[in-house]
Amino acid sequence: MAEVPFTILDEGRAHGVSASLDDAHVRLSASALETALGWELKPQGLCRGDVCMPVAGRAGLVQDGRIDLAGFAMLTQRPLALDPSERVAALGASARERDEALAGGIAPDFTLPDLAGRAWKLSGFRGKKVLLIAYASW
Repeated sequence: MAEVPFTILDEGRAHGVSASLDDAHVRLSASALETALGWELKPQGLCRGDVCMPVAGRAGLVQDGRIDLAGFAMLTQRPLALDPSERVAALGASARERDEALAGGIAPDFTLPDLAGRAWKLSGFRGKKVLLIAYASW
């Protein structure tokens, strides 16, 4: 299986990795998964910091030391948009992460330009009341 350049979009950042593509599967080496997403393949499972998820009995998740990206997304309960023909995938936040953010009452950070083109980050207004007005021309 030949390695090809592949882009993983995660938390607003693009990570370039090498991946192997076969049929509808995108498989990453253990080092590519660790570099892009911070998860390490260990004997006890996939680990990130002190958190480990066992992978035994999950047929097809790890094959020849390579991790199936769709299987990884299911294991971590994260939505995945995958386009192998364009060599790109986007991972969304898990439902638990979204619930925690909503329960905390803190809006996700984003950046928007004003009419003069100056970029403003929502996080720059933490602790202040903010009114956002949006419209669409369509």
